[in-house]
Amino acid sequence: MSCVVSTVHLNSNEGSGGLVVAAFFTRNGHSSQSVRRRIVKRSKQERIVQQSETLIVALSGILVLGVGSQWIAGHLKIPSILLLLTSGILAGPVTGFIRPDALFGHLILPVVSLSVAVILFEGSLGLRISHLREIGKPLFLLLTVGVVTTGVMCSLAAHWILNFDWSTSILLGSLLTVTGPTVVGPLLRHIRPMGRVGPLARWEGIVVDPIGAVLAVLVFSAISSIGHDDVPNVAMTATAGFIRTFFVGSAVGAFAAVGLRELLRRHCIDDHIQSPVVLMIVVLTFAASNLVVHESGLVAVTIMGVILANQQSVAIGHIVQFKESLSVLLISSLFIVLTSRLDLNNIREFGWRGPAFVATLILVVRPMSVLLSTIGCQIPFRERVLLAWLAPRGIVAAAVASVFALQLDNGGDFVAATFLVIIGTVLTYGLTAGWVARRLGLSIANPQGVLIVSAHAGARAIAHALTKVGVPVRLVDTSLENSRDARMEGLPTYHASILSEAIHQADLGGLGKLFALTANDEVNLLAAARGAELFGKKECYRLSIEAKGTDRRDPSKEVLAGRVLFSEKATYAELDKAFAAGRIIKATKLTPEFDWEDFNPLHPDALPLFTVDEKGVLTVCTSDDSEPPQAGQTVVALVTPNQVPLDKLPS
Repeated sequence: MSCVVSTVHLNSNEGSGGLVVAAFFTRNGHSSQSVRRRIVKRSKQERIVQQSETLIVALSGILVLGVGSQWIAGHLKIPSILLLLTSGILAGPVTGFIRPDALFGHLILPVVSLSVAVILFEGSLGLRISHLREIGKPLFLLLTVGVVTTGVMCSLAAHWILNFDWSTSILLGSLLTVTGPTVVGPLLRHIRPMGRVGPLARWEGIVVDPIGAVLAVLVFSAISSIGHDDVPNVAMTATAGFIRTFFVGSAVGAFAAVGLRELLRRHCIDDHIQSPVVLMIVVLTFAASNLVVHESGLVAVTIMGVILANQQSVAIGHIVQFKESLSVLLISSLFIVLTSRLDLNNIREFGWRGPAFVATLILVVRPMSVLLSTIGCQIPFRERVLLAWLAPRGIVAAAVASVFALQLDNGGDFVAATFLVIIGTVLTYGLTAGWVARRLGLSIANPQGVLIVSAHAGARAIAHALTKVGVPVRLVDTSLENSRDARMEGLPTYHASILSEAIHQADLGGLGKLFALTANDEVNLLAAARGAELFGKKECYRLSIEAKGTDRRDPSKEVLAGRVLFSEKATYAELDKAFAAGRIIKATKLTPEFDWEDFNPLHPDALPLFTVDEKGVLTVCTSDDSEPPQAGQTVVALVTPNQVPLDKLPS
């Protein structure tokens, strides 16, 4: 046996970072070279394990920061995008904890593109064609005149303020025509504006995203071709490309929507895999449309979502819920990933020009765009002002800017300018839009209106009673007959399921409470749970659950969703009997001379429903109420008519 001492130098990239001295014993002609190979192989394996652990930590960090920001923002009652941006900047450029390019490599941009497609599809599932009756003209003008105005003025501002060359300025201007559902949707849920502002901003945010993305891509192609062709030919080519992109995207999206509807209608997809199959078809539609015409995929998935949302052949509520959860996850992760890629040095180099550019977009460009787009439209001035104060940029702008950055000489400055606009608009609108809406009278800090789940006769009677005491109401019901009857009685009604995403997209301005009044106890529980997402648990109420069989315990005490309306005995069946017996809902103003102690003997079987004080504050009577109505309040109760002698009626 002979001993060979060999020194093996391992490159730092292979995991050792120094010199390893080993004694190799060779015997029977065995070479020390095989031992060296085994050590190098072992070092590589250790490096792979170490890198895997690092990747796991980073990926977990993206998920924790993204979803955690959404969770904390919900508790703090602030727009989640504010915390997402802050978390991304801290995790990326500040601490270097997350490095997306090292994590994902060349996959980052394709993954972002697919995620944006899913987000746009989910957002378009909340668009209702019925809204276009009221907002069709201003929406069309916002998507045409508004887009052109925004693109031109942003380009001029980028050239004159940021000192970009004309090509980069025009490209940035075309990209900043987008707003985006990822930021507009959460803002609208936070503000809940009244009037047409909500539907207008929601439709604009979803539809303008593919328009802006396609426009930016075509502008980039046109700018790249100017050196090889004259300007008129380039302009004609870009225009033809824009039309072709939207035609192909619309056709592919419509074909996919009709095909998916037929698969669902014919029960070709098992129930337990319907949501994953829909996701598969959305991704397939996006990729197939892009293969036919570059960047037409976003148009295709948007059209696909709108068609599915407005068809009546199959129910898609469970699919919408799945897409909603997936969209929240994608939005959270994407904002962390894209913000982590930001180079703060590029933003610092702008100096005063950066804030001046953002201020110009907020104070000049957006108001001018809305002003020109609403000329001749019957939209009140205060609604125009609020609409002019709702144009935050989001995921699509960040994703497209990241793609262009790889092909531009000044790509870092281009991305920095885009993210500066995203951060500036999100901070400005996120922190002030609610205050502006309240100052304009389009939002209420403590809304008293009630969303009533059901539109049957008893629910309509309660809605009329609320309306008479000055409390706004909205009814939601899946029954066409009930919805029609409610509309004929002048009650605003949504024909939809309370569990669908359509409720998140509906006009909830002035509403702050939910009454679940259906005949189905399980639906009432689910409705109260959904209402907690909209208004908070404290303001969600449901009817008591009737005890079954010989079990006389109150089942309502064993569940958490919703507070019990009126009384533990006020089940749907009992209220239905009361209305059938001719009992009516009566409103009575209590005074020091005629208080509750005077009212109660005159109506011994009265069931108090709610009270309204002199300031219009609604107090709902519940099963755990201990204090009786007070003087100065108007008490609304279910009573037997003609029970009070005429000589004892309050003056």
